[in-house]
Amino acid sequence: MSKSVALLLGVHAHQPVGNFPHVLDDAHRRCYQPFLHMMHRFPEFPFAIHISGWLYDYLLQHYPDDIRLLHEMVARGQAELFGAGYTEPVLAAIPARDRIAQIERMSDRLEQTLGQRPTGAWLTERVWESNVVPALADCGVQYVTVDDYHFLCAGRENSELTGYFSTEEDGRRLDMFPISEALRYRLPFSPAHDAVRYIESLAVEGRDNAAIYFDDIEKFGIWPETFEWVYEKGWLNDFIQGVLASEVIQPLRYSDYHARAKTRGVVYLPTTSYIEMNEWTLPAPAAHRFADLVQAIKHQGRYDDDKAFLRGGIWRNFFSRYPESNWMHKRMLQLSARYAALPAQQQTAAMREALYEAQANDAYWHGLFGGLYLPHLRRAVYHAIVRLEAMIDAVVPRPACEVQDLDLDGSDEIFLHNEILQAVVMDDGSASVCEFDSYALQHNFGDTLARQPEHYHRKIGLNQDGAQQGAGIANPHERVSFKHEIRPEDLTMDAHRRTLFLERLYQGTQSTPLSYRQSPAAAGAQAGFVAQLGTGSIAKQIALHGNALRVEYRFDGVADGVFEVEINLAMPSCDGPAGCFKVGDRAIGGFGQLQQLEQCRELALHDEVLGGRLTLAVDQPATLRSAPCFSVSQSEAGFEKIMQAVTLQLSWPLATLGRTLAISLTVDR
Repeated sequence: MSKSVALLLGVHAHQPVGNFPHVLDDAHRRCYQPFLHMMHRFPEFPFAIHISGWLYDYLLQHYPDDIRLLHEMVARGQAELFGAGYTEPVLAAIPARDRIAQIERMSDRLEQTLGQRPTGAWLTERVWESNVVPALADCGVQYVTVDDYHFLCAGRENSELTGYFSTEEDGRRLDMFPISEALRYRLPFSPAHDAVRYIESLAVEGRDNAAIYFDDIEKFGIWPETFEWVYEKGWLNDFIQGVLASEVIQPLRYSDYHARAKTRGVVYLPTTSYIEMNEWTLPAPAAHRFADLVQAIKHQGRYDDDKAFLRGGIWRNFFSRYPESNWMHKRMLQLSARYAALPAQQQTAAMREALYEAQANDAYWHGLFGGLYLPHLRRAVYHAIVRLEAMIDAVVPRPACEVQDLDLDGSDEIFLHNEILQAVVMDDGSASVCEFDSYALQHNFGDTLARQPEHYHRKIGLNQDGAQQGAGIANPHERVSFKHEIRPEDLTMDAHRRTLFLERLYQGTQSTPLSYRQSPAAAGAQAGFVAQLGTGSIAKQIALHGNALRVEYRFDGVADGVFEVEINLAMPSCDGPAGCFKVGDRAIGGFGQLQQLEQCRELALHDEVLGGRLTLAVDQPATLRSAPCFSVSQSEAGFEKIMQAVTLQLSWPLATLGRTLAISLTVDR
């Protein structure tokens, strides 16, 4: 065999379920369209492409000419299609039955519209757990791509990772290609001729080596500076021309290389993802130590040799890091089980669509991109969850009150619901509401995110962009920039989850959060609690009445101090112009503005994005303060502030209250 190296170039195109149309259109303009048009100009340059199902359907509907271009490249043997779960779930995090259904749905869609059924699959975020092998193999997938880091963690050497390997699970075989980290960091950030020269260096006489690349297509036009670099300055054209002019590089589809080359042997990979993900999934203190260790080893020149032993966390740690993510995940699993238990004739296409949308990965985690921190992504998941629950309830009704420890935190949750609303009450001492759903609006008003320390917060003091290397452009993984001005007060962390109906008692200079235990309640959609305060007590009753959630308090032997109730609300308009407070018919400002109202009895929150309003009413006049809650997170555009909740604080001097108090939240379309 003469000295040569196969170039297996694959790109992954994805947009989160629920992303804004203008974002998708901009991504198409700056990336998807120019990439496809450039590749179409070079039929002799084969490549692989994976487009997530939700994005594929959007492009097919809005940009059919570009999909026809892709169809032509598939038909002429240039483009190879890779499959995956239809809505881009992390396969390891959903039930096996749903893995199969999602993969089959994606493969069927590609075969029907583009004429090719995939034999390769993209693993979302390269999250590897061996339990995904049977589902992939049973769906006809022969090979997947994961990072070379996965193989290094299994004890393989870098020099070996120029072909594919095989594994098995429960009697099924799956082949695995190790994606080159060196190529991931070069394409498209280093000059084209440097990237070509590096690929040529992988050619070895008498060995069928492959340079293996599969990464986000968004790096080719959407990431900062890349549109100008890749298209206007001609990087992609120069790279393709350089590869085709090379005497040793042979660009191939994965399927062609897989058919001609032999496996490099059996390997069993540990549960892991790419090395950056293994840092992101750690809580801040552990992430600090991990990052410092990585930097120390890099400084000592040992990183390439020792990085395999720097494991960090695993993707599922996001569920233990963020209670909000864990709750969404367990709600999705709950409804998946209910859907699967239905007789086949009662399972509808609309139910399946909602279940798949609830399994989309993006809102469950957070790293370089907004993910969990973006309210509209979480809202899309809850939109699907609430929609699916209503459809299943119409077929198999639930009791008005159910109790279980759904999120596995050691405390029960009490599900109260009727045909209009659902309130989930935490029996963890707070007796607060962690989920408040409107079935008509398909919205969870409790979908907020507590502010917790993040590893990258310590970078904020740098206040400068990362250094660029050579004549290329900066890799966003190394960038420190600012989309918004971040002040010290913006980094205030929360001591508790941002739920609804959290109570405190202020007596003099002391502030006491109330701790409740469950007490007997009347039948139906209601729950009762009592908090002991010395010789006195405060009873709390939570109930649903039609389209209203009503919370009633009774004060026995408690007469001194100030009673405060905190209500955190997820309003889709956030601090945008489509949301406003109203007192009667008078608008008094947006959700992002500070408000203080004395002797307040009623306040309405109108939200055009939601398509409805929420009305707060109290039976005794209160001092009401409203403030937006902002979090600070990182994104590819830099550090940014995102409004997570409207925080309402209502307070009453106990001396003026009497023995009872009632607060209601009424939802209207």
